[in-house]
Amino acid sequence: MSYSNFTLEEVKQKFALKTIEKIDTFTDINTLNSSEILQIILQDNLPIAIASNSEKARSEMIIAPILVELIRNFGDKINLFSGVNFTVDDTQELNGICDFLITHSPEKLTISAPIITLVEAKKENLNAGLGQCIAEMVAAQIFNKKEKNDISTILGVVTSGTNWRFLKLEKNNIYIDLSEYYLSDLDKILGILASSIEQFK
Repeated sequence: MSYSNFTLEEVKQKFALKTIEKIDTFTDINTLNSSEILQIILQDNLPIAIASNSEKARSEMIIAPILVELIRNFGDKINLFSGVNFTVDDTQELNGICDFLITHSPEKLTISAPIITLVEAKKENLNAGLGQCIAEMVAAQIFNKKEKNDISTILGVVTSGTNWRFLKLEKNNIYIDLSEYYLSDLDKILGILASSIEQFK
């Protein structure tokens, strides 16, 4: 098994997780104003990505530019990994390729201090991606504990590019925001992502 094979029920049982499902879990988080650069990129890319309706196009033309915006805001405090092998514990089936990882570290060659895991929803089904996302969040938590990184919260994201859902892992509790955010909420999406980085200020 790998991350992508986990269902929500399987990952909850295997790692003894408790889910707390609420609407507007992240409602109190401040927005982060998107740059003019990002707005222009998305204005150009959106019609192409939506028309082709392929996961690759959505990943490259919508999701990646939004995540790169975080690099512009936080510089060498973080790094972004795309399509990397993140095998943490084969014995617990925490292995496989992650769509995107954001780390609280400037290191670009090796993964260090993961704080955000992002899963691209297959066939635009956000619920179906929850199991994979949570498995990757658990792996990030275990990784940080082994490395003695002082990171208490892992943010998880499942997105189709146009629709975004957020999760938070604290100890054995998974908080799932039942709200979905859309590209019209871009500044809120960026704010939620940024909140995981700003916890280290």
